[in-house]
Amino acid sequence: MECDTCAHYFYDEEYEEYVCGVNMDEDDWYRLMENHKESCPYYRNGDEYLVVRKQI
Repeated sequence: MECDTCAHYFYDEEYEEYVCGVNMDEDDWYRLMENHKESCPYYRNGDEYLVVRKQI
């Protein structure tokens, strides 16, 4: 999984670490961790300049 480039992946100052901000229950989390080879269904590219590069 490409968590480092995901828009839902952010630094939480309270925990002092990066966390996934997707609101999911324990069953969803378990299924996500069980399927390591598949891509994350919640992944959203966090590259703000992606649209600009496509226009160039």
